[in-house]
Amino acid sequence: MSQIQNNLLGLPQSELQEFFQGIEEKNYRAKQLMQWIYAKGVYDFNLMTNFNFNLREYLNENCTLGFDNSNRTDFSKDGTVKWLIEKQDQQIIETVFIPEESRGTLCISSQIGCLIDCPFCATGHQGFNRNLKAHEIIGQILVAKESLGSEKRITNVVFMGMGEPLANYPEVIKSIKILNDPQGFNISRRRITVSTSGLVPQLHKLGDEVGVALAISLHAPSNKLRDELVPINRKHPIEELLDACWLYARKQNLKTVTFEYTMLKGVNDSKENARKLARLLRGKPAKINLIPFNTFPGVKFESTEAKKINEFRNILLESGIMTITRRTRGEDIQAACGQLSGSVRNLAKKTLREKLKKQMH
Repeated sequence: MSQIQNNLLGLPQSELQEFFQGIEEKNYRAKQLMQWIYAKGVYDFNLMTNFNFNLREYLNENCTLGFDNSNRTDFSKDGTVKWLIEKQDQQIIETVFIPEESRGTLCISSQIGCLIDCPFCATGHQGFNRNLKAHEIIGQILVAKESLGSEKRITNVVFMGMGEPLANYPEVIKSIKILNDPQGFNISRRRITVSTSGLVPQLHKLGDEVGVALAISLHAPSNKLRDELVPINRKHPIEELLDACWLYARKQNLKTVTFEYTMLKGVNDSKENARKLARLLRGKPAKINLIPFNTFPGVKFESTEAKKINEFRNILLESGIMTITRRTRGEDIQAACGQLSGSVRNLAKKTLREKLKKQMH
């Protein structure tokens, strides 16, 4: 048996076709394989009866469809489910399912840890270890799908778990193509959302390549404040980021780009901050999600009181900007927005922070 096996879970249909061509098989084998995996839930090559014996033997010796299983599942009183998935290198990633009346949203991770280092995010506090491969991203969806069964259907997928998706661009793109493929998970592009802190060059590429729904981790209405809360802003300031967003929306004919704004007591929640935010986004295809801050161990921030969040929201609504306050889900199992941290070990965190700072200046 080969020492290193090719994990075919991470290959979109076009790359699977290339793989099969490379071993002198027909293109249609790619479609057949995807039907076994995604329609029938079969991951054993020996059970793929429309593959001849020689092909099954080759796949067994050289390939795998393996994915890491959950080693712990947490259930929230509000119906939210969180899976802790341990990787072979003993790192742990987290995946969250949020059930609603008309849909089921799966929040998936793209990295182990995060290099962006936002001070109010649990993932950033853990530091960064590595990017996830496409098969590890797809594996999260398969874990959730098998665990949930047929009663709870995944209708939407959001790249809002651990990590900055656009910092792992090639693998995230592969996984989006599999999500969107009718032979894969068959999820509409408008039901796939990529959330980014603002990596502008990759954002332009995303608009040219897959055109999914877009969410921006904004969290501040000025460069001075955002430099502190979202350090990548020092490299790609708000003006540059917003220009990229409006171009993306035009290219993809999006009605709105979502802007996420975590409400931090005494930091970014003043009425003046609300008015600045309104001036920034007024008249644009923007929707704002106000997110009550979800605390985690060792953090200095507190959440804004509900009354003050409502006042902030009303200023935005009066300016004609669609604004909602996100309902906190899964807080009792540390599955709420900003709380995902996994178990990221042996990190050269200081070195990585210094590297990022140099890139930003």
